Amino acid sequence: MAATCVASSAFVRSNTRVGRPARRSSVKVQAKAGNWLPGSETPAYLENLPASYGFDPLGLAAEPASLARFRESEVFHGRWAMLGAAGVLGVEVLGYGNWYDAPLPLVQGGQATYFGASVPFDLGTLAAIEFAAMAGAESFRGAAEPEKRVYPGGAFDPMGMSKGNLDELKTKEIKNGRLAMLACLGFAAQHAATGASPLEALASHLANPMAVNFATNGVSLPLA
Repeated sequence: MAATCVASSAFVRSNTRVGRPARRSSVKVQAKAGNWLPGSETPAYLENLPASYGFDPLGLAAEPASLARFRESEVFHGRWAMLGAAGVLGVEVLGYGNWYDAPLPLVQGGQATYFGASVPFDLGTLAAIEFAAMAGAESFRGAAEPEKRVYPGGAFDPMGMSKGNLDELKTKEIKNGRLAMLACLGFAAQHAATGASPLEALASHLANPMAVNFATNGVSLPLA
């Protein structure tokens, strides 16, 4: 009897498998950018777009054609604004005057200057050159495919940056473009209010922050 029990016990032990812990599956969680209005839902047509925060309270981009046009316009306005903001600050940093006085000699019948060098063209000639150049560029761009109209690549990407994470680069471009558009609007508003250049206004504010700011210029807050 004892031998039978021992044999049975050995049989049970030999046929019992020790369970291994189940392999855990890894799940990558990616945070999603919040909406412009906390608690609001992102419209379906704005999902999966670069730097989209669900902002379209009037539903202006609900139509696919309108959405494509708005996306293209935002990218191009942002690119021009980034160039403009860099030019506004760059010309002043390098000591070539300020952005709002730059066109005055040309408008007054003189010659324009570019980084201190005279430009041998009058206003009408410069306008004609700009019109021809922009019309030619836009005609070529308009004939391209919708995606190539905004992100042409090729010769416009000499460093091959688009071969990396293109979605991330699109998001960065739009964010920087939006910031530049606000900056250019701020430059114009600040000059209208104070008559000073961006760096002059910044220097005055840093010298006396409490007395020189948007609330004390007499324009931003009329009651000040």
